[in-house]
Amino acid sequence: MTSTDDRVREQYEAYPYPHRDPRDEHRRLVEGSPSDLDEIRHFVFGGRLDLGRPFRALVAGGGTGDAAIMLAQHLATAGASDAEVVYLDLSTASRRIAEARATERGLANMRFVTGVLEEVGTLAPGPYDYIDCCGVLHHLASPEAGLAALAAQLAPTGGMGLMLYGTYGRAGVYPVQEALAQLADDLPDPQRLAAVRKLLAGLPSSHLLKRNPLLADHRGGEDAHLYDLLLHRRDRSYRVPELSALLAGAGLAPLAWIEPARYAPETYLADPALRRRAAALPAVERAALAERLSTAMTKHVLYAGHADRPAVAEADPGADGCVLALRGLDPAATARGLKPGGTLQAEIAGAAYRAPLPALAPAIVARVDGRRTVAAIRADMAAAGVALPDPAGFAGQVRAVFAAFHGINRMLVRHAG
Repeated sequence: MTSTDDRVREQYEAYPYPHRDPRDEHRRLVEGSPSDLDEIRHFVFGGRLDLGRPFRALVAGGGTGDAAIMLAQHLATAGASDAEVVYLDLSTASRRIAEARATERGLANMRFVTGVLEEVGTLAPGPYDYIDCCGVLHHLASPEAGLAALAAQLAPTGGMGLMLYGTYGRAGVYPVQEALAQLADDLPDPQRLAAVRKLLAGLPSSHLLKRNPLLADHRGGEDAHLYDLLLHRRDRSYRVPELSALLAGAGLAPLAWIEPARYAPETYLADPALRRRAAALPAVERAALAERLSTAMTKHVLYAGHADRPAVAEADPGADGCVLALRGLDPAATARGLKPGGTLQAEIAGAAYRAPLPALAPAIVARVDGRRTVAAIRADMAAAGVALPDPAGFAGQVRAVFAAFHGINRMLVRHAG
């Protein structure tokens, strides 16, 4: 009899996930969270990551290469000459695609290993400064054993970037998975895919999956995406308390939830009294409350480290020597969309995000280029004739700008000064 482990392996050999064409590397770099280098600098190392020293990263369950390629390219662009990204995955088909993508980019800072992550200590032993594990643990027979194996390879001061499925945001997925297990589990894969398309076509409009606007893999045309969402033979999801317990079992603790405002109850609470009560909760309970108020989290993205990890001093974004970076935004274009003393507005899965901005916000944001220090930004504004408060007042305005953009993970500390 074919085991579930064998069937999962066969799935990723037949349908490497996510679907990627290596030729696309010439026109775009697939980027996201976690494992963006600026995120790692900020959330794991407090803006104090010295890339002049050796840096080792592991991408465990690398799939077709998104996280590994992104991080390797970021490190190469940053001039990290003594950095290595180790890719580990059980699927040889997925590995071939990831290797082809690295070749297209000319990346020489990657090493590829085939195998299961539970055997990482033998296949690709650490210690690692950083470990990425996204979309993998929730497919293992024992997520606890898998996470413990990774934690054993993490350096004492290192960090992990994790992604696991969220329960509330995947409403409708598991009833369909269970129905397909009843109707098509013994069929060959092409017939299983045909069955899922027929089933979806006939679902009533009242079905939770039909009413869930947060999921799209079943609406596209890629077999790998449809298979992974609805035909996976081992798939579970987590709520924040369950995920926190999983981390604790491996001796880990959260460092940050992404985006920060997504896991802040005040994003969803308007009443001042309720906001005060929420603010008094411990960090994990605040994140759990935010999840319950949102119900729109299809996945949980977070950074974690050893629970006994030495404390990392929080960077002061207003300090003169601090260097800030806008993540995924053009400084000049972003500044043009801001009003002095206005409000930064965004949407977080249907929830309105509103953050106040100080008077100097447009001028500050226009100069946040990832290279200039806060002191250099202040000097440049003074040279341009901008009326400035005293240094302490200017630092306060920078902190306010940072808080607004950081809530949606768009501004990070690149160097703590």
